[in-house]
Amino acid sequence: MSLSVQSTSSSAKARILEKNDNDVVIVSAVRTAITKAKKGGFKDTSPDLLLSHVLRAAYTQPGLDPALIEDVSVGNVLPDRGGASAARMAALHAGIPVTTSLNTLNRQCSSGLTSINQIAAQIMIGQIDIGIGAGVESMTQGFGRKYSPEEFSEEVLTNQDARDCLIPMGFTSENVAHDYNLSRHDQDAFAASSFQKASAALKAGKFKPEILPVRAKVVDPQTKAVREVLVDSDDGIREGVTVESLAKLKPAFAKDGSTHAGNASQVSDGAAAVLLARRSTAKRLGLPILGKFVAAATAGVPPRIMGVGPAYAIPKVLEKTGLSISDIDFYEINEAFASQALYSVRQLAIPMDKVNVHGGAIAIGHPLGCTGSRQVATGLNIAKQYGARVFVTSMCIGSGMGMAAVFVSEH
Repeated sequence: MSLSVQSTSSSAKARILEKNDNDVVIVSAVRTAITKAKKGGFKDTSPDLLLSHVLRAAYTQPGLDPALIEDVSVGNVLPDRGGASAARMAALHAGIPVTTSLNTLNRQCSSGLTSINQIAAQIMIGQIDIGIGAGVESMTQGFGRKYSPEEFSEEVLTNQDARDCLIPMGFTSENVAHDYNLSRHDQDAFAASSFQKASAALKAGKFKPEILPVRAKVVDPQTKAVREVLVDSDDGIREGVTVESLAKLKPAFAKDGSTHAGNASQVSDGAAAVLLARRSTAKRLGLPILGKFVAAATAGVPPRIMGVGPAYAIPKVLEKTGLSISDIDFYEINEAFASQALYSVRQLAIPMDKVNVHGGAIAIGHPLGCTGSRQVATGLNIAKQYGARVFVTSMCIGSGMGMAAVFVSEH
């Protein structure tokens, strides 16, 4: 897979490439492999242990004294009681001292990116100098119960948009496909491309620099025997996926629908962490600088078509930075469903060769709270490999939102 990177073409792009002592820089960005829920390498690994692995790596890889980490924010979507205690336990187990504070947050599929944004904002306004934005999800162990309309106030449910927040994600995908005339063939072509790019990247070892190898215990479902395995590559990526092979799959949500298991994101387990610091602090401590956080933005959209979020969040963050679509070297857009990702790319007229260079969540997987952090680790890795500088990450968000952020690589 090649990526054509344009030279600096605008004053806005030139401006964000400048370096300032108050910049929020990325010192490290690491992720675990993404594995298949209930079947993959992390099916028997608790999310607190997954999180501990990446938190420890985030500060040990650059050689940072963990006592200098002032705050940690962890995105997590499915855990009982919000995961606050489990995340704190993971940080302590990872060697981060009791003096470092921590919080968990849940903005659904953007939780990992929201955690990075929170830490970046704290650095920008002077509350802290060093922090970690992370995300974790065990969709194997964290599946919550399904809510029914009967569990909410009848008065609240009289508002149609509020009621639409309860529409299952797969049906919102069908709504997007129907409303914007996205054919099954085009969705399958988008999904097949994701698998093909990810498969080629996996075969070429392109993911290795961003993945932290983790030794995990796996329980045999039949014999209950426990064995230890090294999980060091994404196990949901399949080779040989084509439009023709996807065409054989039955729709999952409506008999005449177009969304199915092959053109929707995989249910997955994984964790990622990004260590951020003020540039002056990073320089003083002799820390490596991989890139910098520039800006982020969120946008609300109708819940019944929640997947269109990136089509609104990306223009919003570009407007804030003065950048244009063409100023961005590549985009990491989460593939919750082919329908919504394809709509967003077409709506914004983003060249396909700039989208998900190594494939996306359809091929790799989408551990909900982890994805926003994972995309940053992936983006920095891609930027280094292809000589790119400016990239955008984005995703849709359940209940009708989108989020996007701009980053600069300084590899």
